[in-house]
Amino acid sequence: MATSTTTYDWRLALPLGGFLAVFFVAPLAVLFALSLQVDPKGTAYGVSQYTAFLGDAFSLGVLGTTLLLGLEVTALCLVLGFPVAHLYTRAGPRMRSLIMLIVLLPLLTSVVVRTFAWIVILGRQGIVNSTLLSLGLIATPLKLLYTQGGLVVALAQVQMPLMVLPLATAIGRIDPNLADASASLGSGRWRTFVKVTLPLALPGIIAGSMLTYAAAITAFITQSLVGGGQMLFMPMYLYQQASTLQNWPFAAAISIIFLVAVLAVVTVFNMLGRLSRGLTEA
Repeated sequence: MATSTTTYDWRLALPLGGFLAVFFVAPLAVLFALSLQVDPKGTAYGVSQYTAFLGDAFSLGVLGTTLLLGLEVTALCLVLGFPVAHLYTRAGPRMRSLIMLIVLLPLLTSVVVRTFAWIVILGRQGIVNSTLLSLGLIATPLKLLYTQGGLVVALAQVQMPLMVLPLATAIGRIDPNLADASASLGSGRWRTFVKVTLPLALPGIIAGSMLTYAAAITAFITQSLVGGGQMLFMPMYLYQQASTLQNWPFAAAISIIFLVAVLAVVTVFNMLGRLSRGLTEA
């Protein structure tokens, strides 16, 4: 029996390959070469910048804090975004349009504007403190701005669409009759959610988590403004070394190490995504 195969002309990929080579591979190669300079003048080459970073407890602490921040933001986005995505898939056409507008509206607004809005909300005279004071729940304003908790909340709001959209797509593909079948067999809502909805929504959870995590740990503006310089994360650490201290080789090494760390986390998410596809297809 004859089998038909589809062939493609590899020359069609040359424009895209050339674009990636010029604007991605070449700058990355230059960055890596710069990170191998022993000093800013480039008098010698070696791996001293990498050993300086990996042997410094402060630098490793900044890297760990940044990666942990991404996990916190991703977890909060998942907890808040899952009900929104589930409501979107079960709502009527008008309510669905309204929910999608609310989800997409932040993407149409500058991240700088949204970040400054959170500065106003979390400030000592902001909406949260004013409400709590007027209700008599607190005697003095709480410190919400320039704290880890305030930064996680602000980043979660900024990155929320990246979590909700993949979740809505994954949940929308689940057959509603499965929940009815589970209920008819005696399962409650919680058991149906754990045994049916959650496993089938895993591809959306993995995709949303990967997007949210990568965006949260590289959100330089929100980290800088809401963090107020009192918390140091990798993007600001890199900026200080490159712009303030003019230590370009060490800044380049920070960039490479940060890139490798992010790629490692994304690889883990990809592995989890493949496992989740196996579970849903089983």
